[in-house]
Amino acid sequence: MTGAGSIGMRSLAAAVMSGWLPVGQTAPQAVPLDRLWFEGALGAIAHADTLFARLIDALRTVFFWEIAGVPPILLWLLWGGIFFTVRMGFVNIRGFRHAIAIVRGKYDSNNSAGEVSHFQALSTALSGTVGLGNIAGAAIAVQLGGPGAIVWMTLSGLLGMSSKFVECTLAQQFREVRANGTIAGGPMYYLSRGLAARSLPRLGRVLAAFFAVLCIGAAMGGGNMFQANQSWAALASTVPWFAERAWVYGVLLAALVGLTIIGGIGRIGAVASSLVPAMVAVYTGSCLLIFCLHWSELPHAIATIYGSVFQPGALSGGFVGAFVQGLRRGAFSNGAGLGAASIAHAAARTDEPVREGIVATLEPAIDTAIICNLTAVTIVVTGATQSTAALDADGVQLAAVAFATVVDWFPFVLTIAVLLFAFSTTISWSYYGEQAWVYLFGEDNTLAYKLLFIGAAFVGTIFNLDTVLNFSDIMLLAMAIPNLVGCFLLSGDIAADLQLYWQRLSLEKTGAIASAPHIAPEREYTSSTHD
Repeated sequence: MTGAGSIGMRSLAAAVMSGWLPVGQTAPQAVPLDRLWFEGALGAIAHADTLFARLIDALRTVFFWEIAGVPPILLWLLWGGIFFTVRMGFVNIRGFRHAIAIVRGKYDSNNSAGEVSHFQALSTALSGTVGLGNIAGAAIAVQLGGPGAIVWMTLSGLLGMSSKFVECTLAQQFREVRANGTIAGGPMYYLSRGLAARSLPRLGRVLAAFFAVLCIGAAMGGGNMFQANQSWAALASTVPWFAERAWVYGVLLAALVGLTIIGGIGRIGAVASSLVPAMVAVYTGSCLLIFCLHWSELPHAIATIYGSVFQPGALSGGFVGAFVQGLRRGAFSNGAGLGAASIAHAAARTDEPVREGIVATLEPAIDTAIICNLTAVTIVVTGATQSTAALDADGVQLAAVAFATVVDWFPFVLTIAVLLFAFSTTISWSYYGEQAWVYLFGEDNTLAYKLLFIGAAFVGTIFNLDTVLNFSDIMLLAMAIPNLVGCFLLSGDIAADLQLYWQRLSLEKTGAIASAPHIAPEREYTSSTHD
């Protein structure tokens, strides 16, 4: 498979080198310094790309070894979703309507500790998951695993709603409220503090540090480089000028990201709460228009997707290929079980940790069960995978082929959606990685992280897609190892708190809460409780 990033690098080299040595002319002895600089820079980039690819190959042998063609880490995520769904009494279904009421502001409180509202916390977390994983990721799943891979993506999203509930509730319970009112939370804190409360302080510290390292890597990879890589590919396919100037797009993206992340979670939340509804509306509306234009083929497309779940014929190995690609891209799409989104939910203003956990269940429902299916049906109903143009298409370019079947200019709409998706995902992941960095190195060293993150946005536009994708998958999926260990060990307390919450909510609705003193509130977890 030819990576979009490698195309950009070669195009950049061709653009820089072209015109210097006309055919048949002998090279002059004196070479201009600017030419030497460009040649040296391009050589360094190519060398770095090669070294990076070798590192990824080594990491794959550690994290993606297989049993009967299935990486155990994917089964670990699947088991987490099943376990939490049953353990929490199907909160993914039972709490759906209540989650919508919370997001609409019915339970907002400005007097509670926190930095953002329920809606802003959800928007920030969604902007970190509703991204190119839903477009490029879904397209890659169909390309490598066949249409049936989307069914497994959907299943991972539905089960992942319960995983999101557990990790985001824990993030609220064990968050740290600092003296200046800012919030620090996420797996780093509930692993260290929560397991310390279980008389496992050493295990908690080790898991927290392991998670923080992986989270920083995931922020640089899936949350940044992959977004830059695929958003450049989408832009280059519709604006050819950028095809040979990947570095220009990289510089622009890095500058925009830098200007936004300086403001912290407050600015990120404000930007995300504006971008997310707009980009979801643009993309959803575009897909629905394609469905209307292919109305007669729509039932057959849906039947093809759900009828090929267990049938052989997928490019990477029939049922196993569809299963593996579906779960892998599903994890990349919704992040359930990985723990990163809980960092954003920890900052929500609420005194009810369970309430924020219920809000978090909406994320996989929106980004995987809805948006990924829109992408998949669009690709299948337009016959994009069977077209000649799709032969050399990777990731988001395959979606562009599908959009082009409507009218020639329609890929521009996709490009706009992709750019919004990529930018919103990048700024959210910058916050996740920064909080992990602060946990490891302290608040005084965040400038170094931000500079690295901004640099990664540039590098992502010129590296090979396969390399970036594999690095992103490894860092993201490996986060599930420490995160789910802690969630499993602490799940009993969360189940008890959820039961109490449902009882209090029922009494509040009937107006009987004051006459029921035996219904105790959730246990309070403050910054000093588990220090």
